[in-house]
Amino acid sequence: MTSHTPTTAATESLLAFWRDAGVDACFGDAPVDRTHVEPPPALKAVARATAAVTPVVDASDALAEARRLAAGADTLEALGEAIAAFEGCPLRGLGARQAVFARGNPEAEVLVIGEGPGAEEDARGQPFVGKAGQLLDRMLAEAGLEGRVFITNTVFWRPPGNRTPTPAEQAVCAPFVERAFALLKPRAVLLVGAAASRAVLGADEGIMKLRGQWREWRLAEGGVAAPALPTLHPAFLLRQPMAKRQAWADILSLAARLDGQAR
Repeated sequence: MTSHTPTTAATESLLAFWRDAGVDACFGDAPVDRTHVEPPPALKAVARATAAVTPVVDASDALAEARRLAAGADTLEALGEAIAAFEGCPLRGLGARQAVFARGNPEAEVLVIGEGPGAEEDARGQPFVGKAGQLLDRMLAEAGLEGRVFITNTVFWRPPGNRTPTPAEQAVCAPFVERAFALLKPRAVLLVGAAASRAVLGADEGIMKLRGQWREWRLAEGGVAAPALPTLHPAFLLRQPMAKRQAWADILSLAARLDGQAR
């Protein structure tokens, strides 16, 4: 078979045919992920600046100190003071202004656990007070849960650039989260987002598989247990409004469980 090199006229004719057929893009030699969104330059700069910054913290010593401080707290207020005094979390040395423990009713029926504080929370010293937190508050209020929740996070210092906390950072803060659970003894736990759900439940599944599925959270010591419900993070809902229906169904499931138990 004789191979023919296409002439300029033939190439132009072919391109014109494709144009008339509605083709407005062509493939390159390598695939391109068109769904990937580059972070803003400021966040990229923070990531570069902190990527090589790793505070020298002995993980085993830090975890032992966290357990000691958490066990010594007999009230949620004392637990907040213990967290503020704790120096073993690596996030503390990565630019966070202060420890962000909790807000809400200290006798609440529901413990809400998110992943970690953001910029607004870091500035004000309370979790879920930014736009995502305001959306969460509205959803809880509409479901009749206003004043019935106590809200905290898996880590208590803002991760640089608002990134997701690492499993190691969550692990060193876990004794405080578990102590809050033991002191509050809630009737139910709402796990907000993938990072919180995986950390608390020890799960590997993605949040879209976990959400809406009731699990049990039981502490290894003390016999404290409660049903736990993973749901979507309100920050995700702000970016993907169509997912609000799923999150709303989860909140209604939580409210129905509490009201059913009350009856």
